[in-house]
Amino acid sequence: MSAIHVPAGGSDPGLVRTPSGVLLPADIDAFHRRLHHVAPSGLIGQTTQTSGMRRLEAISGKTVGAAKLWMGQTHVPGSTNSGNHHHGASETAIYVVSGAPVFVFLDVDGDEPVETRVQTAPGDYVFVPPFVPHREENPDPDVEAVVVIARTTQEAIVVNLAGLDWSAVRIGQPADTA
Repeated sequence: MSAIHVPAGGSDPGLVRTPSGVLLPADIDAFHRRLHHVAPSGLIGQTTQTSGMRRLEAISGKTVGAAKLWMGQTHVPGSTNSGNHHHGASETAIYVVSGAPVFVFLDVDGDEPVETRVQTAPGDYVFVPPFVPHREENPDPDVEAVVVIARTTQEAIVVNLAGLDWSAVRIGQPADTA
């Protein structure tokens, strides 16, 4: 935040003085003037789920009052595939923490749609554009795949689908959120 200058003896109706004497813009409420810490024990599972995986919510409107961001974890047990789904208008960024998850989508840019597999390892990042049907697979029978997810909406938009094709994708219609 840039320095705020108020003339000596004057006041600015767009500013408020905190009890500690700091001048802040009046439209910043007390909840949004501090950092919020969410420990692993504070993650919540009351978010929309997809078969074969478990989502845990960390940063969201529910947990910390975020307005434009959702962040959490996804866990896929060994030898498990998630159901097909997309995340509505939300962009999704994924960071692979453990395991070797495979992200599967239908590449529709060629002459024929082609099921495409993106193999990952710890330390990799994956970007999922809005509305792209996909699924996560964990081919390793012994190691759970864990990823950290960040989305451009404050809630975990999840639309579960029967397949990877785009036939059930409804751009502009409300999605399942929890």
